[in-house]
Amino acid sequence: MNDKPPRKKKKIAAPADAPADAHKISTDAPKPAQDDEAVKEAVLGAVLSDAAFDGFTESVLAKAGKAVGLDKDGLARLFPDGPLSLIEFYAVWADGEMQKRLAAMDLPKMKIRERIAAAVLARISILAAHKEAARRAGATLSLPMHAGLAARLLYRSVDTMWRAVGDTSTDFNFYTKRGILAGVYGATLLRWFNDTSENDAATHEFLAARIENVMQFEKFKAEAKKALANFPSFGSWAKPKEK
Repeated sequence: MNDKPPRKKKKIAAPADAPADAHKISTDAPKPAQDDEAVKEAVLGAVLSDAAFDGFTESVLAKAGKAVGLDKDGLARLFPDGPLSLIEFYAVWADGEMQKRLAAMDLPKMKIRERIAAAVLARISILAAHKEAARRAGATLSLPMHAGLAARLLYRSVDTMWRAVGDTSTDFNFYTKRGILAGVYGATLLRWFNDTSENDAATHEFLAARIENVMQFEKFKAEAKKALANFPSFGSWAKPKEK
């Protein structure tokens, strides 16, 4: 029998410069680096207050880039066309925010005119927090040299609206719907830029009237199509009569 007492296990000390809990595996999720979209959104947020007074300019963009830690090269990569690229991102961002708001609504229970009104008003409400900056962006896009970009952004917005409210058309109606809504939304946006009424009541009334005009036109088209269906085709009308 061994009468020697058991030997104590030697404790291995952590290095002097290691923290007390160095042996533990962290359960905290790593913080991912900001992607380009997040950085662009941060720049936009930093721009909007200044753009309300100075417009979307190179100096305003440079100031915003500096505020979020971007150098000149970083800004040039994210916004290759300078302020125009920023305005384009502003429009795309607003479209995305509008989609989120519409997704939270019970659209299937609404009539189509109510859905479209909700989409237009949701898009405008996104811009309302920085109305003057939105006005400045609109003024820039209204210049003749930017007509192409303005048309693309307007089409993107109305296409997003139609898709968000459940439009699945693929025929000629796909284009007519977007063309009609482009006119309604564009006119309503201009009315809103100059609206000083309480809670934008004048804009709401203006939009309701424009949608009513469209619905009356659609009703007229349907009635005209039905009436013309009773007329003989041109081919049969022009066919020589048999003797």
